[in-house]
Amino acid sequence: MLLTSFIREYKKKVLIGLNKRFFPKTDLLNEVLILDESKKKLQIKLEHILSKSKNFSKFLGKKDKINSTEFKKEIKSLRDQLVDISEKLSKKLLQIPNIPDECVKTGKSKEENELIYQEGDFPTLSKSSLPHWNLEKKFRIFDFETGTKISQKGFPIYLGQGARFQRGLIQYFLDKNTESGYFEYELPYLVNEISVQSTGQLPDKEFQMYHLGKDNLYLIPTGEVPLMNIFRNKILEKKQLPIKATTYTPCFRREAGSYGNPVRGLNRIHQFHKVEIIQITEPKKSNFAFEEMKEHIIRLLRSLELPFRVLKLCGGNLGFTASITYDFEVYSAAQHRWLEVSSLSNCTDYQSNRLHLRYRTDEGKKTLCHSLNGSALAIPRVLAALMENNQKKEYITLPKVLVPYTGFEVIKK
Repeated sequence: MLLTSFIREYKKKVLIGLNKRFFPKTDLLNEVLILDESKKKLQIKLEHILSKSKNFSKFLGKKDKINSTEFKKEIKSLRDQLVDISEKLSKKLLQIPNIPDECVKTGKSKEENELIYQEGDFPTLSKSSLPHWNLEKKFRIFDFETGTKISQKGFPIYLGQGARFQRGLIQYFLDKNTESGYFEYELPYLVNEISVQSTGQLPDKEFQMYHLGKDNLYLIPTGEVPLMNIFRNKILEKKQLPIKATTYTPCFRREAGSYGNPVRGLNRIHQFHKVEIIQITEPKKSNFAFEEMKEHIIRLLRSLELPFRVLKLCGGNLGFTASITYDFEVYSAAQHRWLEVSSLSNCTDYQSNRLHLRYRTDEGKKTLCHSLNGSALAIPRVLAALMENNQKKEYITLPKVLVPYTGFEVIKK
């Protein structure tokens, strides 16, 4: 959430940033400033009445009950007005996304994203090679039909070697993350409303999440939500920074409006597994942390022997809380397309403002932290690309780094 003081002081900069995103509701800026001005006037008036009431009581004691009652009524009225206007202001601020970094280009489509880095040769497959959704029955590694019967479309079942393959990837990513200094957490998969609001899913992604109305709990769309909320309402000491944390969770997303081959099979599903990393830093060190996290994800992809590329997203493709985002994609030789397997974002102090996450500077000043998050890595598309790119007629080979985690070198019929 943007600070009202920032909007007031840098309104032109904020407007340029929102236009870079093609954000249509720029009138919200004026509405926020008007509400903020009204709030300040009410606060001044309330402080004046409180001071007047205190002095009145001090000099007259309890003799003038009528005037004392009038003071109480006015104080209550002003406090009620402050609560109301604060709620209206908060609702407006929650609708405004983060401002893109100056290096982020204006653009709307995927084609306008900026290629930063690419590595690896595309594998040459035989004419009989298949996309992963056709490898399903050939190798009995997952089952879409039974998953649909049990739940609905988008909830696959993993079988035998397929289940162990996925579990091996999860453990491998967690091990590499912890080796790089990320502290591991095991977290709840159901979270309350304030948690999804604090990390920016509400109100932006309200219709993409699964909501349990009776309990007012949400199934997590990403491990970032419970992981970041560990630090909600915290004041950290400077010596504690940077905080580096990782978690494995299943993730649940409605993926409304998805259709066609680009979202077929494991490409886009409603329940999937993901390993997440976050960092919480001082503001001046978040750019360094962002590049450090990028290099960590690159090392993971390189170790899997997959062709991959890194894209810097244009303004129109940025997530709601992100100031800058790198997307990491692996190439699927069977599908002849790139598959996104990680999204790494620097949220600057936008998310921390929602979380009330601050640290104490050397001078003792309480300052908002910067927060960063990324997938390291999302499992389904990694799984799909590894199976498709390494398929032979009678088996699928695994990258060497995964063999100690799976206990086998090939997936057989």
